Amino acid sequence: MIPALLLLAALLGAPLYAVIAAGALIGFAQAGYDLQIVTIEIFRLAETPVLVAIPLFTFAGYLLSESGAPQRLVRLTEAWLGWLPGGLPIVALVTCAFFTAFTGASGITIVAIGALLLPALVEDGYRERFSLGLVTTSGSLGLLFAPSLPLILYGVVAQQMGIGGPVGIDDLFLAGVLPGLLMVAVLSTYAAFQSRGRSVEPQPFSWGKAVAATRAALPELPLPIVVLGGIYSGLLAVSEAAAVTAAYVVLVTVVINREIKLRELPRLVRESMALVGAILVILGVSLASTNFAIDAGIPGQILDWTTSWVDSKALFIAVLIVLLLFLGMLLDIFSATVIVVPIILPIAVQYGIDPVHLGILFLAAMQLGYFTPPVGMNLFIAAFRFDRSIVDLVIATIPFFLLLLGCVLLIGYWEGLSLVLLDR
Repeated sequence: MIPALLLLAALLGAPLYAVIAAGALIGFAQAGYDLQIVTIEIFRLAETPVLVAIPLFTFAGYLLSESGAPQRLVRLTEAWLGWLPGGLPIVALVTCAFFTAFTGASGITIVAIGALLLPALVEDGYRERFSLGLVTTSGSLGLLFAPSLPLILYGVVAQQMGIGGPVGIDDLFLAGVLPGLLMVAVLSTYAAFQSRGRSVEPQPFSWGKAVAATRAALPELPLPIVVLGGIYSGLLAVSEAAAVTAAYVVLVTVVINREIKLRELPRLVRESMALVGAILVILGVSLASTNFAIDAGIPGQILDWTTSWVDSKALFIAVLIVLLLFLGMLLDIFSATVIVVPIILPIAVQYGIDPVHLGILFLAAMQLGYFTPPVGMNLFIAAFRFDRSIVDLVIATIPFFLLLLGCVLLIGYWEGLSLVLLDR
């Protein structure tokens, strides 16, 4: 009766954190536990050292999206890559992947950069359907690249559970490199194929244009070096790299480029921290709910039920991918991470799946769910942004969906693609 009432409350629009917290409180109360256990779980979460990286990277991403960085990044990649076959689509893929990695939100990428790229692609001789599909799907590619917020969030959840071995944030950053590059490379190859027979000739490479674009984007170029170089050189922890990144982005956007006024910083802090606060509240009550489920033996029951009809690791991966595509249509990636990962991680470990590999597969499949028809979130964002019907967007994204589905299957069944760069 109570689960049905909670589900009804969620369907009627009750906040997700309230539904999860109510479930945990009712469960603990019925089991005779002191309800302070929920606040203890939230306090335990607050003691996680890497947690501070989430608000800092989020704030840096918000500042970048409000500045002229998207335009400079487009000009930079176009100057260096635009002469290649399929050059402008490759520019779109690289730019969107980089931008989503820092903002952590593919919808923001579609709104901020898609409006620049769609007219440019059509003007460059590419079919509108191909161009629509490209800008709609490329917004989610950066979720596997550091310092992607979903990567960090998955690491925090996995660390709190402590199942299947250590899950370092730096390991996740490194594990996402090759799968992310695979997706970009596959779509780039498809873009080069689509460029054949265009009426518009590609622009030749120009050193002057490349140098000018590099000079304009020079303040933003050290960001990947700060994040990855600082972490993997051992000079900075993930939280320290986040602090340096946020401070550097403030310096660039407010002091050097002067694109954001000092008086606008409080507004951007409020907007970015509203997102962070929602994530952390859901994360805290979800961990409490997970602990109740463990005490009640629910994961063991789910595992027994799963193993009764899923008799191999290969079949489990196939079922998991289908489940994640479905969830990706219905949930944002932050809510899905804190709700779903505590359920699937213990089961995946029993099937011999490495937790780091599971994290990359989880995010790769979830990002594909963003534009899985008929109700993928990015389909609606792109339809609103470009004033097109959902049907047009679904048709436009089908080739990209199939190509990326092939990538997800390869990531799922080739564990080494995620783990080859790690000492595991």
